[in-house]
Amino acid sequence: MGRKNDDQKVTVVEQGVYPVPDIPIKDMLAAIPSHCFQRSALRSSVYLVWDTAVVYGLFKATKYIDALITPAALSLPNPYLYPAAKVGLWALYGFWAGLFSTGLWVIGHECGHQSFSESKIINNTVGWFVHSALGVPYHSWRITHAKHHASTGHMTQDQVFVPHTRSGVGLPPFDPSREDKLGARVTEEVKKELWEALGDSPIGAVLGAATYLVGGWPAYIIRNASGQKRYPKGTSHFNTASPMFAPHHYGQVIISTAGVALWLAGIALSIKQWGFLTVFRTYLVPYLWVNHWLVLITFLQHTDPLLPHYRAPEFTFTRGALATLDRNLLGDLGSAMAWIGAHATNGISETHILHHVSSKIPHYHAWEASAALRKMLSTHGIPMQGAPAGWAEIYRVYRECKFVEDEGDVVFFKNAYGLAQMRPQLPESSASDSGIEIEK
Repeated sequence: MGRKNDDQKVTVVEQGVYPVPDIPIKDMLAAIPSHCFQRSALRSSVYLVWDTAVVYGLFKATKYIDALITPAALSLPNPYLYPAAKVGLWALYGFWAGLFSTGLWVIGHECGHQSFSESKIINNTVGWFVHSALGVPYHSWRITHAKHHASTGHMTQDQVFVPHTRSGVGLPPFDPSREDKLGARVTEEVKKELWEALGDSPIGAVLGAATYLVGGWPAYIIRNASGQKRYPKGTSHFNTASPMFAPHHYGQVIISTAGVALWLAGIALSIKQWGFLTVFRTYLVPYLWVNHWLVLITFLQHTDPLLPHYRAPEFTFTRGALATLDRNLLGDLGSAMAWIGAHATNGISETHILHHVSSKIPHYHAWEASAALRKMLSTHGIPMQGAPAGWAEIYRVYRECKFVEDEGDVVFFKNAYGLAQMRPQLPESSASDSGIEIEK
């Protein structure tokens, strides 16, 4: 990617150019077939029932096979292979049940966007039950997620996956004599300083990414980890006084918290009734996989060296909506796994740009709508398709996206050497919008 200037001991990189868009939202919406905006409670319910049936079928099949892993039904060369086979079987169940349960999570998420049906009552009722059953405070997250959609990629208004700044990670102030603000040129001295502060070994990066995948979601919900940096300590989706909520949200936060409390009580009663091991392998392992897929999918949708982040003078809703990527979940494992990943999670990773342009389009129309939007946007030179979403991509992005500069109205991630892959190209005349926090 880069070349060294030996006389000055400087590394220079050839950067890609990101054409900051000025596309009216009405033009993008007009490119989408009108029937894609139609919502059907019946059709949405079919997907809800299907995902539930698949998870239940996986459980029944696993339980049936588990009963056959005995010396009377199966001959194995070593007695220790029987418990090992059972552990492997339930681990396989946990993976697949977690993947399809993520599809249920996506349906709850669609309820929050009012895209499950035309009825707000149906949307919020179904959404509360589905998300509560997965440990999600439905209304609390729905409110902050609406703000995320209103201000995607905004450095001070977006709600999650907000980049760390240079000062935020404790780096020395920017020095124009030793580095380029856009990340195209960095001296060897600065590279060494930054690497010593931010660099990580391959093992460290793997462990860091794994911790993020496992604990990132509850950490965000409980204590705003990876959330908006301007929010004070104590910000939480369970705290009615958190600054991300308005006074009229009080009752909705209470109802959401009650749903999670009932969920925890249900887990406790299940453990009392059937024992921890049964509940762990049947429900808790798939639940952890759901959290994992949720973080992996959403992190990669909004985090990449290709994607810009905006400060108030250059932010608009459409720029934020297009500062995301579509990715094929599990596509790095081949076309068959890519199809399964998309089917199991209702295409949330594959049609994400469309989802930000119009979040009320249900997932079963999102494929057609996304294709139409892509055709309309294809001439604008905006990155739309990211690399397949998987563990290798998490590792790459985790290492490449370390911080953004404290100054600049359009900023891109820099790596641990202070180098950026992209630089912005602003249109001659660009609209400005500081972003509006939408509250529902």
